[in-house]
Amino acid sequence: MKTIGMIGGMSWESTQSYYQAINQGVKAALGGLHSAKICLYSVDFAEIETLQHQGLWDDTAKILADAAVAVEAGGADFVLICTNTMHKVADEIQAQISIPILHIADATANALLADGITKVGLLGTRFTMEQDFYKHRISDNYPIEVIVPNADDQTRIHDVIYQELCLGNINPQSRQVYLSIIDKLFAQGAQAVILGCTEIALLVQQQHTQVPLYDTTQIHANSEVSMALT
Repeated sequence: MKTIGMIGGMSWESTQSYYQAINQGVKAALGGLHSAKICLYSVDFAEIETLQHQGLWDDTAKILADAAVAVEAGGADFVLICTNTMHKVADEIQAQISIPILHIADATANALLADGITKVGLLGTRFTMEQDFYKHRISDNYPIEVIVPNADDQTRIHDVIYQELCLGNINPQSRQVYLSIIDKLFAQGAQAVILGCTEIALLVQQQHTQVPLYDTTQIHANSEVSMALT
């Protein structure tokens, strides 16, 4: 079994979902008392969040690159960044280590392709929805069209993530806001919706809507279990 390097804490609320999903996956595959070999570096999300909103992405890259170097030194065979947004600096992190990063957008795109999805809606932080680093990685490398909510809905989604979900607050009223936005994307032709922030699945699950949802946390975890056991 390979050792999984995890860069977490962005936020820790979703990192615990990763940890649980990975270990459940290994147990399902191997049975008995088996669990995953993990080297986890958990950052202080308050530092990252401040730099994100100041646009100081190079500084965030330095913090996460240092974390990646640490998990490589700790014996990790590959790395996962336990957040969608910070894949904005994945290339900068990769440049500082010799082990591969398992990119969350690639794992998600492969799951979409396996189900025949060619047009998908994307929810996430404003950074993920507005900027190209995530949606263009999918649309440029896979035969999948990615659409995002309008500017007002992006603000609503972003604010709920940072003001509620990252603090562990699950608000049923916010769930209804998200479900309404998901319905709008479906009406625009999206065959499914990517939950492109690792906290969103804490609020919205498949049981809440008939629109197919792709939980990037679970997809990423499944991919890394497969890589660890290959």
